[in-house]
Amino acid sequence: MQVDLSSNSERTPLIRDTSSNYNGTLNNPAGVPGKVLHANDEDSTTSTTNDGESFDNVPRTKRQLGLFSAIFLIFNRVIGTGIYATPSVILRTSGSVGVALLMWLLGALIAAMGTTVFIELGTGLPRSGGEKNYLEFIYRRPEFLVTCTYSIYAVITGSAAANSVVFGEYVIHALAKEPTRLNTRFVAFLCLTFILLLHGSLLKWGIRLQNSLAMFKLLILSAIALCGILSLAGVAGFAVKEEYEAPNNFQWNKMWEGSRGDANAFVTGLYNVMWSFVGYSTANYALSEVRNPVRTIKRAAPIAMSAVTLVYIFVNIAYFAVVSKNDILSSKRIVAALFFRNLFGEGTERALSVFIAFSTLGNLLSGQFSQGRVVQELGREGLLPFSGFFASNKPFGAPLAGLFTQYVVSVAFVILPPPGDAYLFMISLSSYCAALINTLVSFGLLLLYTSYLRAYDWKPPFRAPKIVVVLFSISNLFLVVVPLIPPASGSRTYEHLPYWSHVLVAFSVSMVGIGYWFFWVKWLPRKKGYKLAREWVLQDDGVSRCVYRKVPS
Repeated sequence: MQVDLSSNSERTPLIRDTSSNYNGTLNNPAGVPGKVLHANDEDSTTSTTNDGESFDNVPRTKRQLGLFSAIFLIFNRVIGTGIYATPSVILRTSGSVGVALLMWLLGALIAAMGTTVFIELGTGLPRSGGEKNYLEFIYRRPEFLVTCTYSIYAVITGSAAANSVVFGEYVIHALAKEPTRLNTRFVAFLCLTFILLLHGSLLKWGIRLQNSLAMFKLLILSAIALCGILSLAGVAGFAVKEEYEAPNNFQWNKMWEGSRGDANAFVTGLYNVMWSFVGYSTANYALSEVRNPVRTIKRAAPIAMSAVTLVYIFVNIAYFAVVSKNDILSSKRIVAALFFRNLFGEGTERALSVFIAFSTLGNLLSGQFSQGRVVQELGREGLLPFSGFFASNKPFGAPLAGLFTQYVVSVAFVILPPPGDAYLFMISLSSYCAALINTLVSFGLLLLYTSYLRAYDWKPPFRAPKIVVVLFSISNLFLVVVPLIPPASGSRTYEHLPYWSHVLVAFSVSMVGIGYWFFWVKWLPRKKGYKLAREWVLQDDGVSRCVYRKVPS
């Protein structure tokens, strides 16, 4: 089947509801459900088929991301503020330096499994949208239900409210001002607005900035790791200042001293470690804008996550080489601040605030870049109101509408919730929704291996080992179940809300999507006497999208 790509009319159908009989790999507008890119797909007229560019109907000029940008997109998204503060939380829950390091290694192993799983999914369905594509491909009945439900979750999980407020706090601190609710949220608002304007109107400059910040972040964290190793090795000029307690965290008997044996504490610490690695699937959200997406994702994701793992392990070693265990546990300051204080003096804390602010900005840029593409893909599916608006790349060649949607949600979460439970609740809700989605995706991939879904013909260019998929599915189930476990005696998740409140709301959110699906797909057509017929059309910007026609029943 040949598709006329020269037409610029949205009234020109490309494919009319052909998910059951489409038999070509090329010109697969918006990724027709039921079609997957195979390892042996070939076409004599192009050399890019096996690299996935022809899978999605996106002009090649819109593929702005190469290998370098894809690596830094993932690296930026994974590493935010956690590495500067989380190690102290992990130490408190583990009880000892040795167990804390083992937790980080275990978290890296789980992240490696997740990376492998998403490489398989991305090579089989190389188009933007990430989990949306995989859920649609696996859970096809009832028709349109999974997309309608996912669209609600996508808006929640794409919020950048938490990190933008963290950015605001560190900017204010770097300016030697006292952080307040007003000034930190005002800076957060300015940050979100800057990201919207940059990624929405100056696409190439946005990519350049986030790449530059990723390189800056890598250099700073590498420098921290090197300074810690030099201190551990006793190199002159890198000794802990005399006024602070000298650490002995790597003496074998001290390294394991205080290890906690209770399962609840270990689970809580591991949960924090696993969330520190979340972001390995970021490039999957923007594969329609990646050059040679199959080849690129197979290289970029492992390189990025290997770099993340090395940074995490060596920076943790650096912290424990410079800061004593007692200092970490007794101080209310983040461990990175103690590290800089012990080596370079109190005056360096403002420099640390600058480093963390830039690190957070890089994380925000990558996150909103990818999440804006998810909203655009939902628009391309045609299930959202005003789908043409959300699917478009007008007027600046970027998904401004998708970015604006995430901007509105993030700004609302920044401004509206009061301090305390409400804000923590928003963060927990977003995280838990992401865990639910990944549980469904990983379990669905296991189903693709069974005879039950053999007809789906899942034979992507890259296959993850089955044991890896099983273990990754279990780890995601772990993230879903852990928040249901009551907190240890004497500790509270929230001050006033039940510890399970965000879990209840996360499951309730799906009811909104189900209700929308039932009204739009079932009740309204039955009442009005029509059926929905799906057609793929070409927009003025050269990108295909789906429209639904009302056909009399």
